[in-house]
Amino acid sequence: MALTDQTTRIREGEELPVEAVDRYLKAHIADLEGSPRISQFPGGASNLTYLLEYPNRELVLRRPPFGRKAKSAHDMGREFRILNQLNAGFPYCPKAYAHCTDESVIGAEFYVMERVNGIILRAELPPELNFDESQTRALCESFIDKLVELHNVDYQACGLADLGRPEGYVKRQIEGWSERYERALTPDAPQWTPVVAWLKAKMPADHPKPGIVHNDYRFDNVILNPQNPMQIIGVLDWEMTTIGDPLMDLGNTLAYWIEANDPPAMQAMRRQPSHLPGMHTRASFVEYYARRAGIEIPCIDFYYTYGLFRLAGIIQQIYYRFYHGQTQDQRFARFITMNRLLEQKALHVIEHSQL
Repeated sequence: MALTDQTTRIREGEELPVEAVDRYLKAHIADLEGSPRISQFPGGASNLTYLLEYPNRELVLRRPPFGRKAKSAHDMGREFRILNQLNAGFPYCPKAYAHCTDESVIGAEFYVMERVNGIILRAELPPELNFDESQTRALCESFIDKLVELHNVDYQACGLADLGRPEGYVKRQIEGWSERYERALTPDAPQWTPVVAWLKAKMPADHPKPGIVHNDYRFDNVILNPQNPMQIIGVLDWEMTTIGDPLMDLGNTLAYWIEANDPPAMQAMRRQPSHLPGMHTRASFVEYYARRAGIEIPCIDFYYTYGLFRLAGIIQQIYYRFYHGQTQDQRFARFITMNRLLEQKALHVIEHSQL
């Protein structure tokens, strides 16, 4: 079994015009030889990611999904700019080489970046890694350390101060995701009404030190060094990055963090090996983050509940496309069940919260 991330055949209906891509890239990137072999990375449920294998070089192409897309989502130019400028302060971003705004080339905007070849963890830890509990704990803490490092980046020095507006960030996120969720509702979707009301009633002030918010930081968006799997060498999927409250970003990451004692229904949603002996629980994850960031987090419930609601909003937007036949990807059929589970988890957090 190969440890490095592998591609598969392109999913039906998501093919790229090889000759058009090749022609465009050779006009914008020097020294490409021959014709590319194109395959698709199987992960991800938003932007589509392809591997372009030239005889002398490997590149990665990112494009928006097919079908209806949420307004302001999938901004290829914005993601391209983030990769180019954030790399100066956070050297785990892949280098981006070309951004195509001419939709006639493949039917949508796209950009091309370097391939950072390494290990990407999915739901289970590959047995070849054979980590013991202490190694798993070290990997987990390295993962948290990178999030702390990102939140401490001097975004002004990177020229990214205009990427977002930190003032009023918490309020905008709650209101914005409430509106987006309502627009993506399908007849079989939960309403989330009590959760939204609680979030609006419990909104804290914005964090006094805003930072780069990744908005999708999880293990399958980081790349491990194949020669030293304890070392993170890349961070992927910057499409939702902005400037805002780092604790909201922490809540986003916790929403993905399914621990060993979560019920079986939640375990079925797990996309990373966060359940293993040695991995932090959500509570100890927050304690470690706070210690490394040098801050106090008296209660994480608001941020975690927000993360669960936001994740449900993302899932529902994708499910909306599937429900209305705008994508045939069968992975999305079970997203409605995931949405319901997230609502139940959020209600459980609220029921036991001291806020």
